[in-house]
Amino acid sequence: MAKPPARNSSSQDIQAFLGTAKAVAVFAQRQPRLVFAIDATASREPTWAMARDRQAAMFHSASQLAAISIQLCYYRGFQEFKASPWLTDSDALAQQMARVRCQGGHTQIRRLLRHALTVHQENPVRGLVFIGDALEEPADDVCQLAGQCGLRKLPLFLFQEGRDPAVQNTFQSMARVSGGAWARFDQHSANTLADLLGAVACYASGGREALENHPGQGARLLLQQLKP
Repeated sequence: MAKPPARNSSSQDIQAFLGTAKAVAVFAQRQPRLVFAIDATASREPTWAMARDRQAAMFHSASQLAAISIQLCYYRGFQEFKASPWLTDSDALAQQMARVRCQGGHTQIRRLLRHALTVHQENPVRGLVFIGDALEEPADDVCQLAGQCGLRKLPLFLFQEGRDPAVQNTFQSMARVSGGAWARFDQHSANTLADLLGAVACYASGGREALENHPGQGARLLLQQLKP
């Protein structure tokens, strides 16, 4: 026996659906957002497998502490820059990372910062986390952009792989003028880094007050560098 035709949606049904869709969109816009960016150029290839695992662990730690939406960005090769959709699942982010392979090319930190400023203008971002080991662009240029991030309340949290003193000096300056923080990124500091990114997620979710109430060591390290 044929089924009766489905009831046509009434205007009330349509309005109810539109209202629900709008509520979901508003919630997504209000959910704290964090840009998570990595340098995937050839200089990082010798330690990429270790770094990829550390990066995934850091995000997993962050996701356990706060409900945040993260966009994965990376650059590599000849002018290649990618930005993922906004993700709330640590497994989905780990899968995105697993597909990234290092390719020779120059750093694109200026491009990354301009991207972050653009998405921040569209819908505020609580911070940018960056992991890298090199800088092949004028320090004055990246520090100028970092200062613009600071003026727009977009702090930079910079994790440096390796011990290049010139890179360290610039990354620390970028963190300072943006109102963010700098830390070393290596295999000996995995637990501290996971804790520190968890603190960044806590800060992104609830601001300085939430960070001050967070008991971890990462929160204390972050508070030492963040501007009051």
